[in-house]
Amino acid sequence: MLKKYPVITTLPVTDFARARAFYKEKLGLTPTEPDGDLFECGGGTMFVISSMATKPGGHTQMSFAVDDVVAVVKELQSKGVVFEEYDLPTLKTVNSIAERPDFRGAWFKDSEGNMISIGQRI
Repeated sequence: MLKKYPVITTLPVTDFARARAFYKEKLGLTPTEPDGDLFECGGGTMFVISSMATKPGGHTQMSFAVDDVVAVVKELQSKGVVFEEYDLPTLKTVNSIAERPDFRGAWFKDSEGNMISIGQRI
């Protein structure tokens, strides 16, 4: 039933201004209104930042599908985004990027601790 509808992610934030600045300055996104909480992304998708007492979940909460993970990681690192590094039996990163036969991905936390990923299908 819901297959034809777009999904809108809501990310919890404790410092609304800090979160808005992170998404604007580090990721190059701007809210739809100057003091707004809604950020439009590609393909008609969007996400909302919402002040709440809830803490981030400890897992990937939002993912961006990109054409070139290596280029995006380099660009975001140049803006000060710090990527997670993993050395697990099922997930290992090299230069911040994990690679599987059909996927490349990288993860970082936003200013509020929400885990965000960027991924590329191969």
